[in-house]
Amino acid sequence: MQVLEAFKPFEIQEIKLSEWRQRPVKNNFFELVLIKEGSGTQCINYNEYPYRKGSMFLLPPLKCHSFQIDDPTRFVFLKFTSSFFHANARDAVSQYEWFKEAAYILSNYNQLPGDIIHNELDRQHIFTLIDLILKENSNYGFGSETLIKSLMTGILEILLRNIKQSNFYEVEVSGDQDERIVKLLSYINENIAEPELLKVNHLAKQFLLSPTYLSEFFRKKVNMPLREYIIKAKLRLVEIRLLNSDYNLTEIAEELSFTDVSHLSKTFKRYTGMSIRDFKKEGEYQLLKRSSC
Repeated sequence: MQVLEAFKPFEIQEIKLSEWRQRPVKNNFFELVLIKEGSGTQCINYNEYPYRKGSMFLLPPLKCHSFQIDDPTRFVFLKFTSSFFHANARDAVSQYEWFKEAAYILSNYNQLPGDIIHNELDRQHIFTLIDLILKENSNYGFGSETLIKSLMTGILEILLRNIKQSNFYEVEVSGDQDERIVKLLSYINENIAEPELLKVNHLAKQFLLSPTYLSEFFRKKVNMPLREYIIKAKLRLVEIRLLNSDYNLTEIAEELSFTDVSHLSKTFKRYTGMSIRDFKKEGEYQLLKRSSC
């Protein structure tokens, strides 16, 4: 086993295994997994997907993920941790934007197995960036932290692009694949803090549909009303901020367009079944993870 230790905001590990070993799971954003060599099957929530050299996956914050290894496999794990987003590190506007992008990815990824990258050029870009990170980390010195941050930001941008262009959402879209619902979900999640842009009339105009048809179309494809989806999408971002940042409730309420802290607290308890205080004490995602494994 070879472990490559990175600086605090990220954990980097390269390891070759013939048999899978269960790894500790935390609520830290997610891990990007690259397969450098080998083959087998990835399993998440009892769903399976074959992997091979070049495959890339996101591991969600669930305990029920594993790999069935057929041929000895060299894994590279990149864990996006939360320490980067706390006050002592959030010293620039760029860090705030970086956090928003990471939160977007985690809140919209569907927590099912499967290759996260569908654009082969993007796949090559990520492998190049990973190699640079590993090399820089093994020769860690002056300026390494800044360079690795930049490289990780590049990886996030590529992941974000693939999430937005693909059907990776946390809801199971029913029926035949429809590009309109993917674009609609992407638009909603990109503008989740802008209530005026999420009103039915505005969405209908944006997507050239009647308000009545848009509501029916959304419910049919996503299996829940538009309003419920928007609220849950906001609350998933609330969960991420509560567990992975030092934002206070007032800041969270303002950023995600809740009326005030009281409104945020009542809405959170209604949909999660627990108070924000109990949620933070428990330290585990509620809406962000599936209930069964």
